[in-house]
Amino acid sequence: MPSDPPVFPEAEFRARIDRLQCAMAAEDIDALLLTMPADIFYVSGFLTRFWESPARPWFVVVPVCGAPKAVIPSIGAAQMGQSWIADIRTWPAPDPTDDGITLLAEAIAEMVPARGTFATPMGLETHIRMPLRDLHRMIDRLAPRRLVDGTAAVQRVREIKSEAEIDKLRSICTITGMAFAELAGQSLQDRPLAAVFAEFQALLLRAGADWVSYVAGAAGPDGYADVIAPAGAAPLAPGDVLMLDAGAVKDGYFSDFDRNFFLGPPKDGVRHVQEALWQATEDALRELRPGMRACDAHRVLAEGLRRWGVRPCAGRLGHGLGITLTEWPSFTPLDTTVLRENMVLTLEPSAHVTEATFLVHEENIVLRADGPELLSPRAPRHGFLVGA
Repeated sequence: MPSDPPVFPEAEFRARIDRLQCAMAAEDIDALLLTMPADIFYVSGFLTRFWESPARPWFVVVPVCGAPKAVIPSIGAAQMGQSWIADIRTWPAPDPTDDGITLLAEAIAEMVPARGTFATPMGLETHIRMPLRDLHRMIDRLAPRRLVDGTAAVQRVREIKSEAEIDKLRSICTITGMAFAELAGQSLQDRPLAAVFAEFQALLLRAGADWVSYVAGAAGPDGYADVIAPAGAAPLAPGDVLMLDAGAVKDGYFSDFDRNFFLGPPKDGVRHVQEALWQATEDALRELRPGMRACDAHRVLAEGLRRWGVRPCAGRLGHGLGITLTEWPSFTPLDTTVLRENMVLTLEPSAHVTEATFLVHEENIVLRADGPELLSPRAPRHGFLVGA
């Protein structure tokens, strides 16, 4: 059976490697070790749900000059062989005594001089997907080469999206918007929240998502107090506001935005907060520009909410988006990351309805030179009115 074409042409991946290598050269990094699923997908196009199994580590090594090498379990050889990477080294994983460490150390040693440095991301929103014991073994085997932090080299490159990536993100946002709109045409009253979650996931898949990695939400007459708990069996009632938040995937790229559904006319306080969230988002869509910082985006959203007469919730009010459900930066008062052209971001203001409940509103944007461009279909100003 013929295989599906790659997610992107080879030129897209070569351009990414070129940008990574420029960042590596600026930091005197001889090789970059990638172990996280998103990073490996980013440089190779290797897209699989097999990451759900923690039994095997996977590695791609990018030299400061030349082509990357994949060091992977043999079960992935056929699929990686369809990528643009030519140097693929495999072992019969899992191996309890040497789970790819000898092969990996050999590949890195070929790229890094004896007194050189190799890097792997070590900062926020990263992890090393290999046993700590094996990491120490690899470091010892490669000494006196030094392992250093490669977070900035990877994140500064990945946070700027190519037009090909933006097209993928726009596509999954469109699919997600279609599913939200279709759900809004259904009667939700008296349906258990868990059943609504299941129906929404089915709508996303029918609309064209490859899979649904994340669905969250909650419901109540005065907003909601918890938006990350599993859905329960309690039925939706007249007067409830229901929030659904979707992280759907198409070709490896995520949508991440929510919508509020009102089962009949909402209470005055709920209506007021919904209006303020929508208006504060409008303010941010007008004001955000490249050169501002993540903390400035937080300020714009928080000040907008206060200007419209509501109290912002604590925590971040947006974040990056791409090949993971959330990416850096975080819109908080502490994050000074500079916002740059072609970053894909979420605007996610939230505000209190009562001391115990709140509403949240989220859109996905790409930051252009003249301001944000919406990728998600703009939410209805007053939410979706259903079940009236």
